Amino acid sequence: MLCLSGGMDSTGLLVHLLARGCRVYGISYDYGQKHKLELDRLEANLTYLSSQGHKISHKVVDISVLGSLYNSSLTTEGWDIPEGHYEQDTMKQTVVPNRNAIFSSIAYGYALSLANKTEEEVSLCLGVHSGDHAIYPDCRPEFYDAIHHAFAIGNWDSERVCMYLPYLSGDKYTILKDAQHSIEKLRLDFNEIFRNTNTSYNPDIKGRASGKTGADIERVLAFHRLGIADPVAYVKPWEDVLADALKLQQEHEQSASA
Repeated sequence: MLCLSGGMDSTGLLVHLLARGCRVYGISYDYGQKHKLELDRLEANLTYLSSQGHKISHKVVDISVLGSLYNSSLTTEGWDIPEGHYEQDTMKQTVVPNRNAIFSSIAYGYALSLANKTEEEVSLCLGVHSGDHAIYPDCRPEFYDAIHHAFAIGNWDSERVCMYLPYLSGDKYTILKDAQHSIEKLRLDFNEIFRNTNTSYNPDIKGRASGKTGADIERVLAFHRLGIADPVAYVKPWEDVLADALKLQQEHEQSASA
Protein backbone atom coordinates (compact mmCIF):
# COMPACT_ATOMS: atom_id res chain seq x y z
CA MET A 1 0.00 0.00 0.00
CA LEU A 2 1.69 3.19 -1.21
CA CYS A 3 0.60 6.77 -0.55
CA LEU A 4 1.10 8.45 -3.94
CA SER A 5 1.03 12.23 -4.16
CA GLY A 6 2.40 12.64 -7.66
CA GLY A 7 5.54 14.27 -6.27
CA MET A 8 9.08 13.02 -6.71
CA ASP A 9 9.35 11.35 -3.28
CA SER A 10 6.41 8.96 -3.60
CA THR A 11 7.20 8.42 -7.29
CA GLY A 12 10.74 7.42 -6.34
CA LEU A 13 9.33 4.97 -3.83
CA LEU A 14 6.92 3.62 -6.45
CA VAL A 15 9.73 2.59 -8.81
CA HIS A 16 11.69 1.30 -5.80
CA LEU A 17 8.84 -1.09 -5.01
CA LEU A 18 8.31 -2.11 -8.64
CA ALA A 19 12.01 -2.91 -9.02
CA ARG A 20 11.68 -5.28 -6.06
CA GLY A 21 8.78 -7.12 -7.63
CA CYS A 22 6.13 -5.80 -5.24
CA ARG A 23 2.44 -5.72 -6.09
CA VAL A 24 1.55 -2.08 -5.54
CA TYR A 25 -1.76 -0.62 -4.45
CA GLY A 26 -1.65 3.16 -4.67
CA ILE A 27 -3.79 5.65 -2.80
CA SER A 28 -3.87 9.40 -3.43
CA TYR A 29 -5.73 12.30 -1.89
CA ASP A 30 -7.53 15.34 -3.21
CA TYR A 31 -7.41 17.42 -0.04
CA GLY A 32 -8.16 20.76 -1.63
CA GLN A 33 -4.51 21.46 -2.45
CA LYS A 34 -3.86 24.32 -4.84
CA HIS A 35 -1.19 22.30 -6.65
CA LYS A 36 -3.64 19.62 -7.77
CA LEU A 37 -1.47 19.35 -10.88
CA GLU A 38 0.39 16.64 -8.97
CA LEU A 39 -2.56 14.28 -9.38
CA ASP A 40 -2.65 14.90 -13.15
CA ARG A 41 1.07 14.18 -13.38
CA LEU A 42 0.56 11.00 -11.40
CA GLU A 43 -2.08 9.78 -13.84
CA ALA A 44 0.35 10.43 -16.70
CA ASN A 45 3.00 8.38 -14.94
CA LEU A 46 0.63 5.52 -14.20
CA THR A 47 -0.38 5.48 -17.87
CA TYR A 48 3.29 5.35 -18.89
CA LEU A 49 4.06 2.57 -16.42
CA SER A 50 1.04 0.60 -17.62
CA SER A 51 2.32 0.88 -21.21
CA GLN A 52 5.57 -0.68 -19.97
CA GLY A 53 3.80 -3.61 -18.34
CA HIS A 54 3.52 -2.24 -14.80
CA LYS A 55 -0.16 -2.01 -13.94
CA ILE A 56 -0.93 -0.44 -10.58
CA SER A 57 -4.22 -0.48 -8.72
CA HIS A 58 -4.90 3.14 -7.82
CA LYS A 59 -7.59 5.02 -5.92
CA VAL A 60 -8.04 8.74 -5.34
CA VAL A 61 -9.81 9.67 -2.12
CA ASP A 62 -11.78 12.91 -2.22
CA ILE A 63 -11.32 14.78 1.06
CA SER A 64 -11.26 18.17 -0.65
CA VAL A 65 -13.49 19.59 2.08
CA LEU A 66 -10.31 19.85 4.16
CA GLY A 67 -9.29 22.76 1.99
CA SER A 68 -12.06 24.85 3.53
CA LEU A 69 -11.49 23.59 7.07
CA TYR A 70 -7.76 23.92 7.52
CA ASN A 71 -5.53 26.98 7.64
CA SER A 72 -2.55 26.53 5.32
CA SER A 73 -1.08 28.37 2.37
CA LEU A 74 -1.37 25.10 0.41
CA THR A 75 -5.17 25.11 0.66
CA THR A 76 -6.39 28.58 1.65
CA GLU A 77 -7.35 30.83 -1.26
CA GLY A 78 -5.80 34.29 -1.20
CA TRP A 79 -2.82 33.12 0.84
CA ASP A 80 0.36 33.18 -1.23
CA ILE A 81 2.79 30.27 -1.07
CA PRO A 82 6.00 31.44 0.67
CA GLU A 83 9.20 31.40 -1.33
CA GLY A 84 12.73 30.75 -0.10
CA HIS A 85 14.87 28.02 1.45
CA TYR A 86 13.05 24.91 2.63
CA GLU A 87 14.30 25.27 6.22
CA GLN A 88 13.14 28.87 6.67
CA ASP A 89 10.47 29.42 9.32
CA THR A 90 8.17 30.96 6.72
CA MET A 91 7.82 27.49 5.17
CA LYS A 92 5.73 26.51 8.21
CA GLN A 93 2.90 28.30 6.40
CA THR A 94 2.78 25.27 4.07
CA VAL A 95 2.00 22.86 6.90
CA VAL A 96 -1.51 21.38 6.60
CA PRO A 97 -2.54 20.53 10.19
CA ASN A 98 -2.53 16.80 10.91
CA ARG A 99 -2.29 16.00 7.17
CA ASN A 100 -0.05 12.95 7.40
CA ALA A 101 -2.03 11.54 10.32
CA ILE A 102 -5.17 11.72 8.18
CA PHE A 103 -3.48 10.27 5.11
CA SER A 104 -1.82 7.49 7.09
CA SER A 105 -5.03 6.62 8.91
CA ILE A 106 -7.03 6.20 5.71
CA ALA A 107 -4.23 4.26 4.03
CA TYR A 108 -3.77 2.02 7.09
CA GLY A 109 -7.46 1.13 7.07
CA TYR A 110 -7.22 0.26 3.37
CA ALA A 111 -4.03 -1.77 3.95
CA LEU A 112 -5.56 -3.71 6.84
CA SER A 113 -8.69 -4.42 4.82
CA LEU A 114 -6.54 -5.75 1.97
CA ALA A 115 -4.51 -7.86 4.38
CA ASN A 116 -7.62 -9.43 5.88
CA LYS A 117 -9.20 -9.98 2.47
CA THR A 118 -6.13 -11.60 0.90
CA GLU A 119 -4.81 -13.16 4.13
CA GLU A 120 -1.39 -11.70 3.29
CA GLU A 121 0.82 -9.23 5.10
CA VAL A 122 0.72 -5.71 3.69
CA SER A 123 3.29 -2.93 4.03
CA LEU A 124 2.12 0.67 4.31
CA CYS A 125 4.75 2.58 2.32
CA LEU A 126 5.49 6.30 2.59
CA GLY A 127 8.15 8.44 0.91
CA VAL A 128 8.78 10.73 3.90
CA HIS A 129 12.40 11.83 4.36
CA SER A 130 14.69 13.84 6.63
CA GLY A 131 14.56 16.96 4.45
CA ASP A 132 11.01 17.45 5.72
CA HIS A 133 11.85 17.04 9.42
CA ALA A 134 12.68 20.70 10.12
CA ILE A 135 9.33 22.11 8.96
CA TYR A 136 6.88 19.19 9.00
CA PRO A 137 6.53 17.50 12.42
CA ASP A 138 4.39 14.76 10.87
CA CYS A 139 7.36 13.58 8.78
CA ARG A 140 9.58 12.81 11.77
CA PRO A 141 10.48 9.30 13.01
CA GLU A 142 8.87 9.82 16.41
CA PHE A 143 5.57 10.71 14.75
CA TYR A 144 5.50 7.48 12.75
CA ASP A 145 6.58 5.41 15.75
CA ALA A 146 3.67 6.86 17.71
CA ILE A 147 1.05 6.61 14.99
CA HIS A 148 2.00 3.03 14.11
CA HIS A 149 1.66 2.14 17.79
CA ALA A 150 -1.77 3.78 17.87
CA PHE A 151 -2.88 1.86 14.77
CA ALA A 152 -1.59 -1.40 16.27
CA ILE A 153 -3.49 -1.04 19.54
CA GLY A 154 -6.61 0.31 17.82
CA ASN A 155 -7.21 -2.54 15.37
CA TRP A 156 -7.64 -6.28 15.34
CA ASP A 157 -5.15 -8.20 13.16
CA SER A 158 -2.79 -5.22 13.13
CA GLU A 159 0.18 -7.60 12.99
CA ARG A 160 -0.68 -8.03 9.31
CA VAL A 161 0.33 -4.45 8.48
CA CYS A 162 3.79 -2.94 8.90
CA MET A 163 5.13 0.48 7.91
CA TYR A 164 7.88 0.80 5.30
CA LEU A 165 9.68 4.16 5.36
CA PRO A 166 12.97 3.56 3.51
CA TYR A 167 13.92 7.24 3.14
CA LEU A 168 13.17 8.40 6.67
CA SER A 169 16.83 9.16 7.38
CA GLY A 170 17.63 10.18 3.80
CA ASP A 171 16.80 13.21 1.66
CA LYS A 172 15.64 14.03 -1.87
CA TYR A 173 19.06 13.15 -3.26
CA THR A 174 18.82 9.74 -1.57
CA ILE A 175 15.45 9.23 -3.24
CA LEU A 176 16.71 10.29 -6.68
CA LYS A 177 19.79 8.08 -6.47
CA ASP A 178 17.70 5.10 -5.43
CA ALA A 179 15.15 5.83 -8.18
CA GLN A 180 17.93 5.98 -10.75
CA HIS A 181 19.01 2.43 -9.86
CA SER A 182 15.42 1.18 -9.78
CA ILE A 183 14.57 2.73 -13.15
CA GLU A 184 17.68 1.22 -14.73
CA LYS A 185 16.69 -2.18 -13.39
CA LEU A 186 13.17 -1.78 -14.76
CA ARG A 187 14.49 -0.48 -18.12
CA LEU A 188 12.31 2.61 -17.90
CA ASP A 189 12.95 6.22 -18.96
CA PHE A 190 14.20 8.29 -15.99
CA ASN A 191 13.32 11.61 -17.63
CA GLU A 192 9.82 10.42 -18.53
CA ILE A 193 9.18 9.32 -14.96
CA PHE A 194 10.34 12.53 -13.29
CA ARG A 195 8.95 14.83 -15.96
CA ASN A 196 5.59 13.47 -14.87
CA THR A 197 5.95 14.63 -11.27
CA ASN A 198 5.21 17.91 -9.54
CA THR A 199 7.05 19.26 -6.51
CA SER A 200 6.28 22.96 -6.86
CA TYR A 201 3.59 24.37 -4.60
CA ASN A 202 2.91 27.21 -7.02
CA PRO A 203 3.18 26.03 -10.63
CA ASP A 204 1.94 28.48 -13.25
CA ILE A 205 -1.13 27.97 -15.45
CA LYS A 206 1.03 26.04 -17.93
CA GLY A 207 2.11 23.63 -15.19
CA ARG A 208 5.66 24.97 -15.04
CA ALA A 209 7.39 24.91 -11.66
CA SER A 210 8.31 28.28 -10.18
CA GLY A 211 11.64 27.07 -8.83
CA LYS A 212 11.18 29.41 -5.87
CA THR A 213 9.28 27.56 -3.14
CA GLY A 214 11.10 25.58 -0.48
CA ALA A 215 10.06 22.30 -2.09
CA ASP A 216 11.34 23.54 -5.47
CA ILE A 217 14.71 24.52 -4.04
CA GLU A 218 15.17 21.17 -2.33
CA ARG A 219 14.36 19.35 -5.58
CA VAL A 220 16.66 21.52 -7.71
CA LEU A 221 19.60 20.95 -5.35
CA ALA A 222 18.97 17.19 -5.35
CA PHE A 223 19.10 17.00 -9.14
CA HIS A 224 22.21 19.17 -9.14
CA ARG A 225 23.91 16.83 -6.67
CA LEU A 226 22.97 13.89 -8.89
CA GLY A 227 24.67 15.69 -11.76
CA ILE A 228 21.74 15.92 -14.15
CA ALA A 229 19.21 18.56 -15.18
CA ASP A 230 15.69 18.21 -13.84
CA PRO A 231 13.43 17.13 -16.73
CA VAL A 232 10.40 18.92 -15.30
CA ALA A 233 9.45 22.25 -16.90
CA TYR A 234 10.34 25.44 -15.03
CA VAL A 235 9.29 29.03 -15.67
CA LYS A 236 12.97 29.90 -16.16
CA PRO A 237 15.68 27.92 -18.00
CA TRP A 238 17.30 25.20 -15.87
CA GLU A 239 20.62 27.09 -15.66
CA ASP A 240 18.89 30.11 -14.12
CA VAL A 241 16.79 28.01 -11.76
CA LEU A 242 19.90 26.18 -10.55
CA ALA A 243 21.87 29.42 -10.10
CA ASP A 244 19.06 30.88 -7.98
CA ALA A 245 18.86 27.73 -5.83
CA LEU A 246 22.63 27.60 -5.27
CA LYS A 247 22.68 31.28 -4.28
CA LEU A 248 19.83 30.75 -1.83
CA GLN A 249 21.56 27.71 -0.34
CA GLN A 250 24.77 29.70 0.14
CA GLU A 251 22.90 32.54 1.80
CA HIS A 252 21.10 30.09 4.10
CA GLU A 253 24.37 28.43 5.14
CA GLN A 254 25.99 31.81 5.82
CA SER A 255 23.00 32.91 7.88
CA ALA A 256 23.00 29.66 9.86
CA SER A 257 26.70 29.98 10.70
CA ALA A 258 26.52 33.65 11.65
